[in-house]
Amino acid sequence: MSDHPSSLRFTHPLPYGAICHDGGVQFVVFSRRATAMRVLLYDDANDREPAEIVRFDPELNRWGDIWSVFVHGVGPGQLYHFQADGPFDPDHGLRFNGRARLIDPYAKALTGDFLAPDGDVLQPPKCVVVGDEFDWRGDRHINRGLDETVIYELHVRGFTRDESSGVEHPGTYRGLVEKIPYLKSLGITAVELMPVFEFPIKDCTGRPSRPVNYWGYDPLAFFAPHRGYAQDATPGGQVREFKEMVLALHQAGIEVVLDVVFNHTAEGNQDGPTLSFKGLANRVYYMLENGGRDYRNYSGCGNTLNGNHPIVREMIFHCLRYWVHNFHIDGFRFDLASILSRGRDGELLPNPPVIEAIAEDPLLADTKIIAEAWDAAGVYQVGSFGNRRWAEWNGRYRDEMRRFWRGDPNMIGAAATRLAGSSDLYQNGGRRPCNSINFIASHDGFTLNDLVSYSEKHNEANGEDNRDGQMENFSYNYGAEGPSQNPAVEAVRLRQIKNMTAALLLSQGVPMLLAGDECRRTQRGNNNAYCQDNPISWFDWRLVDRHAGLRRFCAALTDFRRSQPTVRRLNFLEGRAAQPGSLPDAAWFAPSGGEVDWSADSRSLICLLGAAPPTDPHRPPNHHLLMLLHAGSDARHFTLPHSVRKIDWRLLLNTAAESPDDIYPSLDGPPPPSNNVVTMEPRSMIVFVAHDTLPQR
Repeated sequence: MSDHPSSLRFTHPLPYGAICHDGGVQFVVFSRRATAMRVLLYDDANDREPAEIVRFDPELNRWGDIWSVFVHGVGPGQLYHFQADGPFDPDHGLRFNGRARLIDPYAKALTGDFLAPDGDVLQPPKCVVVGDEFDWRGDRHINRGLDETVIYELHVRGFTRDESSGVEHPGTYRGLVEKIPYLKSLGITAVELMPVFEFPIKDCTGRPSRPVNYWGYDPLAFFAPHRGYAQDATPGGQVREFKEMVLALHQAGIEVVLDVVFNHTAEGNQDGPTLSFKGLANRVYYMLENGGRDYRNYSGCGNTLNGNHPIVREMIFHCLRYWVHNFHIDGFRFDLASILSRGRDGELLPNPPVIEAIAEDPLLADTKIIAEAWDAAGVYQVGSFGNRRWAEWNGRYRDEMRRFWRGDPNMIGAAATRLAGSSDLYQNGGRRPCNSINFIASHDGFTLNDLVSYSEKHNEANGEDNRDGQMENFSYNYGAEGPSQNPAVEAVRLRQIKNMTAALLLSQGVPMLLAGDECRRTQRGNNNAYCQDNPISWFDWRLVDRHAGLRRFCAALTDFRRSQPTVRRLNFLEGRAAQPGSLPDAAWFAPSGGEVDWSADSRSLICLLGAAPPTDPHRPPNHHLLMLLHAGSDARHFTLPHSVRKIDWRLLLNTAAESPDDIYPSLDGPPPPSNNVVTMEPRSMIVFVAHDTLPQR
């Protein structure tokens, strides 16, 4: 190990991180209270000691609170840590440790794992100097409208890790690329990737994390793609592979949305390790309390990122811009986004600067920004998060549609509101139906199959005595807890899966499907599989053929949705006709065909959607839809309303029918009975589509 004097050459004090220039690299880091700064340079990921130490000269290499030094003779592939001296006063929020090896907050890649510590010196993964060169072959953002979007949430590793995937590179970015034909066959338009920011593979002792950190909601470096999902193990190889994946998805017409975690880091609470932010500017990067001794914990993960501090806000902007510009990312879903509504002391702000700035940032103008509008401390902002640029995971949609189809009483009003785009949540303030991201299932909770197979959660495998995970799932097992060989039980479960899928894909708003729900992927009743890096979480590709009929049903519905503006209107339904003599954009009827009594304890409803006015003569015509929803446990007769009996209706789908008669992708199904009375099987949904369409103008 040798000392490397800081260079007199100076380029710029910004941008942050390790920036390649001709002849060397500029290392730039923020630290307000540091008294000295060093860059440790390594030759190999497993090296315990640096090959060289570069010391910053406070007179030459410090500009305000920014430390910046140019190092000759290094370039892409160079491994490094920062090291900072400063006051250690934990009672007042100062946690400098001159021996700590620190991850650069702006590191573009990490390599290696935690090495077993040497005394109190932790050995976190090493940062990698990365160049941004990549041949994008003219690729640009797809920029598809939210109203035309169908999202598919998946875990990069879990999607292809199982041997049944048959891919050459299981569990990797390349493995996902190999499954692009399958994604296209489903008709989805965007993948939402669970966290790909770097997170720990091993713990601070160098041993595999216990419990295993499978989901990845524990960021180490916000700018770095996760190395564990790369086939190429060379330092920085994950950056190239990630870009190759995005390029391949774009070439297939599929957008890439990232699930991003700007609410906490892997450093944990006051008992957690010093890996990066704590050792550089603890009081800046985190929300502290009790004079700075303790960490506010609105994330449920030990600490909370101080997102509305100007320095942290700047880092978040730089990070989002970097992923958009350098990786061509099309959008972001912000995990526990309500934390970004909090001020430095944890108070809820009326106009949070970071939320407004993300919405107004010019480089992000064409990206999708989606909030999980709640946090782990009880704040729930669904319907009130940010401004009209922000879409939201609609947790009300999930819960109320689950309850309606389960057969809970007095849910027809809620179901109608959710089907119509949740105007009660989003119409105020000039929002539109596409501000609502509708979903029935996500990674966090039961899969759709388990929602209809388990009345209780079964998280024993997590090692927490089944205490973890959401307590209320609005689920039901329909006669047996877990897998069943009873044909009657299986029949109603499949019907309910189709009911909820059809309702989701025909609702106004933006649908999100959970990967595997189209083929009944199960987590064996586990509704919190965050630590299950095994077949509990992995996609079992044998299910694709086993449930080919359900997959066909889902794909046909996504195709229908994309072709029909009637079910993805830009504006909220008004219940009136666009022109005299035409049908209203929406009307609701009781099963009798008459007026709905919204206060009645009913589980049945008829919805008429009048065709959206045509806008493009070169596209297929828009259709009227008539949806019959029956969540009751007994068969029931539905009478078609008088106002629609002269329309030439054809069956689009019947969830009680067996494949292939459960859906007619060519819109050529049979007409309703001549007496206009439709017998609905228990817990079923029937949709008719108008055979005679609106004339093109």
